Amino acid sequence: MSAHVLVVDPDPAVRQLLELNLTRAGHRVDLCPDAESALAALDGGLPDMLLLEWDLPGESGEALIRRLHAQPRTRDLTIIMVSQRAGEHDKILALESGADDYLTKPFNPRELLARMQAVLRRRAPHVSVDAVQMAGLRLDPHTQRVVAGTRAVALGPVEFRLLNFLMHHPERVHTRSQLLDQVWGRHAVLDERTVDAHVGRLRHALQPSGHQEHIETVRGTGYRFVAWRARAAAWGGAVQR
Repeated sequence: MSAHVLVVDPDPAVRQLLELNLTRAGHRVDLCPDAESALAALDGGLPDMLLLEWDLPGESGEALIRRLHAQPRTRDLTIIMVSQRAGEHDKILALESGADDYLTKPFNPRELLARMQAVLRRRAPHVSVDAVQMAGLRLDPHTQRVVAGTRAVALGPVEFRLLNFLMHHPERVHTRSQLLDQVWGRHAVLDERTVDAHVGRLRHALQPSGHQEHIETVRGTGYRFVAWRARAAAWGGAVQR
């Protein structure tokens, strides 16, 4: 499960080590040395996860967590504190402040990656890593590929996540609000019309193979993935295509 990770640590060597290991694991990484630059980075967009040192110049990591969790836009940020503080009291205080996990330096990069994946799975259980195949479409999250018959389908990252979610929950109707939560994440601050725009892009990408008809609009409610076209036709007026 790849993610956009913001690393906040005053030590350039630690930032370099984390960037190297996270990039190798397929994550997108941004780096900040302190809380002030981290807040500026968050103003530009929210990452999937924050890796945060407690002892920062200026505002501490623990204080930054409290500030972020006090604001609606950032309260659901996933945060792992990766700190040189090893005391039990520090770990408990960080977790009580809102950190999702705590890892003490020095750390094994493989352990950090494993903890990140575990936290991401807990915070985003909707994101499936299993390949799925139906209606002549095959989607593989590991390779980030979609194939319609023998034709590769080029999708952007959001359209891929949207199709991944819909195909893993076929026949179920999902409201636009639910899709925002499940595909973009609970911290997303977006208009529900964003969903319509990305559904349109997804349908356009699937159109050459005719699979756009499997992404159906349920009038007044939302969207669903229909595995069998015969069933879609049977629902008649309840569905728009």
